[in-house]
Amino acid sequence: MKAIVQQRYGSAEELRLIDIDAPVPGEGEVLVRVRAAAVNARDWHVMRGDPYLARVMMPSHFGPRGPRRAVRGSDFAGVVEAVGPGVTRFEPGDEVYGDLREDDGAFAELARVPVGCLERKPAGLTFEQAAAVPLAATTALVALRDVAGARPGETVLINGASGGVGTFAVQLAKAFGAYVTGVCSARNLGLVTELGADEAIDYTREDFTRADRRYDVILDLVANHTLSALLRPLAPGGRLVTAGGGTSAGGRPRVFGPMALVIRAQLAARFGDKRVHPMPNVPPSPEGLATLRGYLESGEITPVVDRTFPLARAAEAVRYLEIDHARAKVVITV
Repeated sequence: MKAIVQQRYGSAEELRLIDIDAPVPGEGEVLVRVRAAAVNARDWHVMRGDPYLARVMMPSHFGPRGPRRAVRGSDFAGVVEAVGPGVTRFEPGDEVYGDLREDDGAFAELARVPVGCLERKPAGLTFEQAAAVPLAATTALVALRDVAGARPGETVLINGASGGVGTFAVQLAKAFGAYVTGVCSARNLGLVTELGADEAIDYTREDFTRADRRYDVILDLVANHTLSALLRPLAPGGRLVTAGGGTSAGGRPRVFGPMALVIRAQLAARFGDKRVHPMPNVPPSPEGLATLRGYLESGEITPVVDRTFPLARAAEAVRYLEIDHARAKVVITV
């Protein structure tokens, strides 16, 4: 089968489309014929080994000279090709979507997937739309529902509202009954408003951390402010959720990158600051994917796909997300 393979850290030029052996599903696994796979920021972080600190803190995923797993990509949507021993929930022909996360392997014609990492594809969505959902929407769901505990009538600010996670976060916060402010660039103000935000702030013209407004929940998806600055606009009893983020440094891996803010937030929370809530590592789960399927089928949230690329142009797709600052989701068709 054809797959996008990477042997060492570097730019998107390190991604190669080659023929490799097709995987065989084992106990509790299914073989999925991939129809579409989403590109996430984690893909270029892993591709570059960025930041260097991740190579030390996540040795099961980051090797010393290249990623532990050669085939890139985590989010996918496709059709079950075969099932391994012990699998009863799925059968060949089922349309599914899911997230391989640290196992990777979605940028390929076939992917071997544990049953705990996938769910039935939402009805009414294309494979491209469905592939855009798992990692980004799960992150938004957990951040707002489980970590922040966003409630009806609260004010929620989303920093990075036009990105992959942000576009889902805006819609989910509105579904939870919140008054939503989205922070993004000028060109994306219309998109964020169309997704349901009550207000949209152009970060090049206004710094929300220095304004007079106060928010019950701030979800930071960019890591472009200090921890003290992010805490400044919180209302009494407010909650700050830090969920990583970060932008490309012109292709040069940083030592800490967005992990610097994550570490500061973890230390603040550990020493008793009840305002700070670092985003935990959220493994994929059928429960989360099933919950999202409900929101998608009801029309409360809709995936936004910026551009699609064929598998042969996967390197271009990753470069587009990393360097050209794509909005919403970028998807690879297989």
